Amino acid sequence: MAEKSLADIQREVDAYIGQFKEGYFSPLALMARMSEEVGELAREVNHYHGEKPKKPNEEENSIEMELGDILFILSCFANSLQIDLTEAHNKVMNKFNTRDANRWTRKNAEQ
Repeated sequence: MAEKSLADIQREVDAYIGQFKEGYFSPLALMARMSEEVGELAREVNHYHGEKPKKPNEEENSIEMELGDILFILSCFANSLQIDLTEAHNKVMNKFNTRDANRWTRKNAEQ
């Protein structure tokens, strides 16, 4: 499958949601759904990397699928508020590259 940009993902999600009369959920409902999905991701991380193994009767799931669910909800959230995730990402990276430029030890730092 070809790589998709954030814009491609946002357009694909918008086309999917656009099929339905209900449209996007409210920002508050989307926040609740995002929180729910992050909780499901936490559970999967705990199963695979933590001290809480799955119960024998628990449904099989994956960190990959939970991250995908979060990306879908994030795209819904951004689309519903007319936020361009690429632009949001660029602004955040600028913040990290300026405000936090010297916060962490760089790998190529001289000893």
